[in-house]
Amino acid sequence: MIKLWVIVCMLILFTGCASTPDYSNNINKETAIIKYPVVMVHGIAAHDRKSLINFWGRIPETLRNNRAVVFLGNTDAWGSIESNAAILKSTIDKVLLETKSEKVNIIAHSKGGIDSRYLIWKYDYGDKIASLTTISTPHHGAELADLLFSGKIIHTNIAKKALITFGKLYGDTNPDIYNSIYQLTTENMREFNSKIEMDSRVYYQSIYTTMKNRFDDLMFFNSYIYVNKISGANDGIVSVASTRWSGNISEIEGLSHAEIVDFKMRNISGINIPDIYLNIIRDLGNRGF
Repeated sequence: MIKLWVIVCMLILFTGCASTPDYSNNINKETAIIKYPVVMVHGIAAHDRKSLINFWGRIPETLRNNRAVVFLGNTDAWGSIESNAAILKSTIDKVLLETKSEKVNIIAHSKGGIDSRYLIWKYDYGDKIASLTTISTPHHGAELADLLFSGKIIHTNIAKKALITFGKLYGDTNPDIYNSIYQLTTENMREFNSKIEMDSRVYYQSIYTTMKNRFDDLMFFNSYIYVNKISGANDGIVSVASTRWSGNISEIEGLSHAEIVDFKMRNISGINIPDIYLNIIRDLGNRGF
């Protein structure tokens, strides 16, 4: 029963959600709060198309109102790491051309952090990426992905065809739901981490969130219990053990995997979510990025 619930959760978690439309960035570079443009990269099941709900909530607008140049990554909701990295490369190339900037700062949520790491390594983009900030990213794999692939249902032809159809209906350029979930298993991420090296030209930092208990966000009531049993503290989707990676590491308590992207567009646990991102870019700006 739990496996069926996980499949449903992962498929519909962010259905119909999208980032804030890519407003124009008319920023004076001399007064900008951060030197390089910011590219925001979403995770699995999310997209950057217009919708009634904004996936990044109030965050892009808040950053722009504080003199930051902000773009969206435009990666697929259900794309593989390789496919999304190629899309992100195209986005970054366009951003650099449009802004005449030498580099960009990437802020990536969940699987977006994995796609971004692969981009930097695969295309040798260390000279074009000033920093990579990963948020709630399963660097060491997702226990829920392991759970899905331990069962038989997802491996059946019927399930695979259904996933392909769902991905096309979702509007992705290159949907690959089966593979995108497999790539987040702990086994695959062990192999990924052994091969994908960090680039010394890039400043890396990892931020993770934790739910205080299963009642913090009822959307993740069941998944929080499962991940907590397997790996301990988590945000309802990803465990702390998985999100803790290289570079500077910091924790934000009381927010779920969805709440950290301002999905609910309101304060959570007394925290104004956009302020977290504002502090991130202020720190990056102070570091010369």
